[in-house]
Amino acid sequence: MRVWNLLVYAILLIGLPLLGGWLTGGSAQNYLAFPPRTRPHQPEPFSWIVFLALTTFVFITVSPFLLKVFKSSVEVPFLNTRSRFPIWGWAGLILLVAAWVVAWNRFPVFAALQKHTFSPIWLGYILVINALTYQRSGHCLVIDRTKYFLWLFPLSAGFWWSFEYLNRFVENWYYIGVDEFDAWEYFWYATLPFSTVIPSVLSTAQWLHTFPRLGLGLANAWRGNRAKMSWMPLVFFVLGILGLTGISIWPAILFPLVWIIPALLLIALQAFSGARPLLISALTTGDWQRIWLLALAGLVCGFFWELWNIKSLAHWVYTVPYVQRFEIFAMPLIGYAGYIPFGVTCGAIVDCAVNPELEKNAEEADH
Repeated sequence: MRVWNLLVYAILLIGLPLLGGWLTGGSAQNYLAFPPRTRPHQPEPFSWIVFLALTTFVFITVSPFLLKVFKSSVEVPFLNTRSRFPIWGWAGLILLVAAWVVAWNRFPVFAALQKHTFSPIWLGYILVINALTYQRSGHCLVIDRTKYFLWLFPLSAGFWWSFEYLNRFVENWYYIGVDEFDAWEYFWYATLPFSTVIPSVLSTAQWLHTFPRLGLGLANAWRGNRAKMSWMPLVFFVLGILGLTGISIWPAILFPLVWIIPALLLIALQAFSGARPLLISALTTGDWQRIWLLALAGLVCGFFWELWNIKSLAHWVYTVPYVQRFEIFAMPLIGYAGYIPFGVTCGAIVDCAVNPELEKNAEEADH
């Protein structure tokens, strides 16, 4: 059933934006060409109205979580399990630093490697963040859930390719330094770093979980009414259908939906198949911790994605309509808000696609 969920998700994600493009007279050939050469263009000029509207929406969405965490009077549990920082963590740190140095400098001797530093940087990060988690709690994805952890890499590759496809319709970013690659070279050049996205986010979420203060008060917060929430998958599905179709009709207005709609569709498809979407079922008991930590993990990884991108030889550049200002690294300030739902989407795709036995083992390891 999980395979069918992913198949239906892929059909909807590919077909609906094409439908919207067809309705506006667009050519499918332009959207399906490979490699996806999104070209530089001038985005719509900065708008204070749009910027303030999006900022207000983010503030209203996030502030209840922050208030719950900072005002909670629940006693913070003490982690009494600490381990040595493992040797493979040091290896990851060396890999990360070495790749970072090569990425940000133009040493002639490393010229052949300078366009390929993204993958080793993030493999190093994944090892380091797992090592930090192991040091604090005695558990981590690498050690406790090795099969589950390794399975995340191919899932991640396909997952991020879907966002590259959606970007063909909204054109919010493009790449510099990859023009000479043919289709096959581009595929491998892109797929390897794409495969590190979900392992990075889930590993970071597990590390954040070792800091109890970050989720304080959210394990028993707002309880959703089970009867009312039974309608939620249908609402999510309708919003997903409309959103995916709309992004190619009004890309300059609906571009933020690229980061929200995938999670809604994945949750809806899980529910329709008879599964219990973890992200919804937890809310019926008032447990918002997982959603919050996944969102924070997306934001943490987003910061480092932008940091390590900015001076790399091959890198991406943003062209976000109406809000392209106040950049931190290359990302406009409000753009970081997209990493919040993106972290949740990473959890949703794993919930939708992961092998049930691996999921069971993962849950047991968490407890």
